[in-house]
Formats: sequence, C-alpha cells, structure tokens
Amino acid sequence: MNELLIQSLEIDWDQISADSYLRRIPSVSAISEWTFRKPITYFSGENGSGKSTLLEAIAVAYGFNPEGGTRNYCFSTRDSHSVLGEAMRLVKGYRNENRGYFLRAESFYNVATAEEEYTRIGGIPAHFHERSHGESFLHLAQSAFSGGGVYLLDEPEAALSPQRQLTLMIEISRCIKEGAQFIIATHSPILLGFPDAEILSFDGSAIRTIPYEETESFQITRLFVNRREQLLRQMEILS
Repeated sequence: MNELLIQSLEIDWDQISADSYLRRIPSVSAISEWTFRKPITYFSGENGSGKSTLLEAIAVAYGFNPEGGTRNYCFSTRDSHSVLGEAMRLVKGYRNENRGYFLRAESFYNVATAEEEYTRIGGIPAHFHERSHGESFLHLAQSAFSGGGVYLLDEPEAALSPQRQLTLMIEISRCIKEGAQFIIATHSPILLGFPDAEILSFDGSAIRTIPYEETESFQITRLFVNRREQLLRQMEILS
C-alpha cells in the first residue's frame, strides 16, 4: 500500500441499469476497478469522453456534494449527477485526511455563494462575488487547499488565465509536499505538464496511462504555436 489517501476504486456494474447512458461511454464502461499510483492524477480526453463523469462519481463516493465544496456542504441547485458514484466503492489508505474539496468550474458560482453563506455564519466573510471569476476561483483554492487532503478539480482552467494556472500549480505542489492527493480533469497543456503526474487518457475504448507528450492538448497546442499560419490556411481561416 502506498501513501495515497484514495488507493483505488471499484465499480459494481450490477447496480447500474442495462440501458444507462453510462454503459455507452466506452472509457467509463470498461472500468471495473482502477488503482491510483501518484499524488496527482490527470483525466485527459476529448469532450464527452467521460472525464467529468468519472470525477463526479469519485466525488460522490467520497462524500462530497455533487455540485462542489467540502463534505460538509449540503446544497443543490439541480440534481443532475449520475448513479455511478452510488455504484462505486473507494479503497482508502491508512492515513486519515483532514481536509478535502471538490471544485468544478461549471458550478463555481453556486459553490462561491455557499462559501459566502458559510463563512458569514462561522468565520470571516470571503466576498467571492466581489472578485472576478478567476480571482475568486484561485482565492478559494489558495484558502481551502492544504496538506493531508483529497482535492478533486474539474476543468479548473476554464476559470484561470495561463499565468494563474501556473499559480495553481504552485499551490498543488505545496499541498502534495504536505501529503495531499489531487485528481484533476483538464484540457490544459499547462496543468498537464505537472512533473511526475499520472495522465489517464479517456480517448478510446478504455482508459490508459499516457506520457504528457502524447496528450492531444499538448500536441495541438504545439502544432498551433509552431505552425500557426499553415494550420489556419488548412482550416481555410487564413487565405
């Protein structure tokens, strides 16, 4: 057993109906179990490949609110999460975590509202809505993340500039050195470049581990930067 807080996951497909859309997502339906090997794991792949679906299921199985927040959060603006989390069992490590957060860009407004309500009751008001989306997102990460916790992030780059993504990487590195574990679904070639991370590709019929240089995010970004005019001409955008 390694030092990770979440060691592995198991999915009981008998609990999921035969006509469920989950069975039509190749990468997800091929999973019966998976073992995590690194303090930071990235879910990489095209839109609709199942990254966020699996990440949300892990969050639900771990006890997080499906829309985001800590395990103490209890709010819902729309009950849209899948049953995958209820059919999933997480195998935890021997260490007891002391913090944790599920942070997703698409529902951050709702989480920020809840954060303001909770801090107003028992602490110093955070005033997230008085900042820009990216500023409040990063501030929450900096204030809520610490060592010894499990942190699940869904496409954080949607809220952050490239420079702020680098700042987030610094926060992630700090927390990992203090014993935290991160699982992140992302398209960002910046975030995917975190050293010694495990990158799981959801493109194809099954999840597989790939090196950074094989991610589409890296390859397409490199192609665009190095051969921008040629690519634009091929796309008939530049005459």
